[in-house]
Amino acid sequence: MIDIHSIASSSAGNAYRVSDGRTTLLIEAGLPYKEIQRALVFRVTQLAGCLISHEHGDHSKAAMDIMRAGVPVYTSAGTASAIGISGHRLRTVEALKQFNVGTWTILPFDVQHDVEEPLGFLLTNPTGDKLVFLTDTYYCKYRFGGITHLMIECNYSLDIVNRRVAAGEFHPAQKRRLLTSHFGLDNVKHFLRANDMSSLREVWLLHLSDGNSDAERFRREIQEVTGAVVRVADR
Repeated sequence: MIDIHSIASSSAGNAYRVSDGRTTLLIEAGLPYKEIQRALVFRVTQLAGCLISHEHGDHSKAAMDIMRAGVPVYTSAGTASAIGISGHRLRTVEALKQFNVGTWTILPFDVQHDVEEPLGFLLTNPTGDKLVFLTDTYYCKYRFGGITHLMIECNYSLDIVNRRVAAGEFHPAQKRRLLTSHFGLDNVKHFLRANDMSSLREVWLLHLSDGNSDAERFRREIQEVTGAVVRVADR
């Protein structure tokens, strides 16, 4: 059974604790290290590893501190170079080349974002859990079977964005970047319909925009599509 704890999920910072009861991982390290320490009740060294999707600070800020604490960081070579991290606890990984961390088998996959070498992650374990982590992208070309848990960005809804642009609250240039860098409500629904969701038990909606989202509406609409438990990650 997978236990997911959202430490933070917004443009101000992202970090998630994920455990299968035997191996605990941190996905993203986009907060000051002391905040991550407090959220983990100062048990950082119990982490088997930290996965980082890309170099933006709201996902990678504490990467070097995590390694100094003795925890290996797994990320792409492009991301490591962009962040400027190195050392013997850095583990560079490649898209579509799986690796193991404790009881987890992890398959990174390439996604689309305005950074060097962004990744999503598919995590599986011997008990049959299958978790897809997908954030900060506007498209995913891969299809997954038997997903039991989904952590997916749901940053905005296009109708809310268009309303704010018309009202002069959101610049058209901001809209253009948003549509080519982040997953919105319609993207999430398309992803769900394109994948095998017959085993899906839990969905976490991540990285909701402060101005371009509606948490309760998003939760309700995704629950209608999936029939699974849907949670909105703490912001």
